[in-house]
Amino acid sequence: MQTNRTAGMIGLGIMGSAMASNLLRAGFRVVGYDVLPAARGAFARIGGVAARSGAEVARGAPIVVTSLPSVAALEAVAADLTRAPRKGLIVVETSTLPLAAKEAARRTLARNGITLLDCPLSGTGAQARTKDLTVYASGPRGACNACREVFAGFSRAHYYLGAFGTGIKMKFIANLLVAIHNVAAAEALVLARKAGLDPALTLKVVSDGAGSSRMLQVRGPMMVADDYREATMKVEVWQKDMDLIGEFATRLDCPTPLFATCAPLYTAAMAAGYAKQDSGSVCAVLGEMAGLAGARRKRRAVKQ
Repeated sequence: MQTNRTAGMIGLGIMGSAMASNLLRAGFRVVGYDVLPAARGAFARIGGVAARSGAEVARGAPIVVTSLPSVAALEAVAADLTRAPRKGLIVVETSTLPLAAKEAARRTLARNGITLLDCPLSGTGAQARTKDLTVYASGPRGACNACREVFAGFSRAHYYLGAFGTGIKMKFIANLLVAIHNVAAAEALVLARKAGLDPALTLKVVSDGAGSSRMLQVRGPMMVADDYREATMKVEVWQKDMDLIGEFATRLDCPTPLFATCAPLYTAAMAAGYAKQDSGSVCAVLGEMAGLAGARRKRRAVKQ
């Protein structure tokens, strides 16, 4: 599709590649960059324009979306973007990172006339592929409004939440619920197995009633299959999010007893060898605790 709309994407991992793909389908010309050559190659094969640096992305697009794994990556991208003298550049930062790190990047970019927005996302990698994401947009309202078409290109909904940093605070709240609901879904399906119920039928029936949740719907199928290799959120990455939520709540002196209770299960999944698999693998951890033979076999298969 020919279009005069161009968007940039820096970070072409699970989330970034899915967002870039949806932007292409929405008719955008997408210029993208990732530090990994394989990611750039895969991006080029789906019709994207692979750039050699973040600065090159910024020179080719008025709005650049970033999806990054760490504070160090954000710092490097911010430094790189300052070498792209594009007037009015807007950077949509979607990563789940500490607010202090985002504030530091905002100040760095502002000194060079670049507007950084804090716009974390609600949704897994699987949801990103189907455009089932929600954008928590925060920062100058005018800049957020200018990004509406880009938001619509990779998400099903976006909300303007207010001043810079409000977005990541809302993301911490959402992820607290994800952490709890994911473990709750796993616990229910393990209990169903122990009771002799068919896991697939249990998922179908419970998902259609008051006990359903998005995590049950999204991760329930992999829990039923007892296969977590196709990660929509790797456990090792999720551990970073868990730490951020815990620190956020502690700074506010706010009790989070359910969150605190579920956190050790993710640590146990790491210890059991599921670090690079999906966080739904807490179901396998609970299954082994419950003495389910299938869970023990799965653990051996993962650790070989």
